[in-house]
Amino acid sequence: MKLLTFILLALSAVKSYAATVAISDLNQQAVEHAVVWLTPLKPLENTAVANQSFTMAQKDRQFTPHVLVVEQNAKVEFPNLDSIMHHVYSFSKSKSFELKLYREQPQAPITFDQTGVVELGCNIHDWMLGYIVVVDSPFYGITNEQGQFSFDVPAGEYTLTVWHEGFGDISSTESQTVKVSDTDFNYQLKQKVTPRIAIGVDEFDEY
Repeated sequence: MKLLTFILLALSAVKSYAATVAISDLNQQAVEHAVVWLTPLKPLENTAVANQSFTMAQKDRQFTPHVLVVEQNAKVEFPNLDSIMHHVYSFSKSKSFELKLYREQPQAPITFDQTGVVELGCNIHDWMLGYIVVVDSPFYGITNEQGQFSFDVPAGEYTLTVWHEGFGDISSTESQTVKVSDTDFNYQLKQKVTPRIAIGVDEFDEY
């Protein structure tokens, strides 16, 4: 009983905060769809999540979601929700794989065991493009229209890392050390963000 009481007191001593990060561009405008994550400088206990499973679907000849953020070692399924076949692949350094022409559900999910940005394509439909961002922390998200995302994290020092598909080098990230306490914080990007150009879907493609 004394040991249990000690453990409960120790856990309650680690205070968490709802910290909001705001991302802006070179013109101090809010940046939507930026991937942000906080990596603790010192390892935190009881934060590991084993056997996480995520979904990157193909629907209406597009990857859904367009950007997926997962923790390192997560498993991702690639269901085909279209009535046509898809051929999903990636030549990215952090994860290279290929799911040849298939309908419905591949037999096994793909494990993403290295951090980094994985760019996805379809060998049949050239306009299809998606990203899986593999991070080294359970504290991650994507900014809203106001360029903001809120984290519920223990107090302490973290490395804030930011990625956006509009970066000139798709594999590059930006980062800085931040201290999470009872205040929110802002981060201004150091590089230009190029807006995404939507490519039209060929509705008459039968494959």
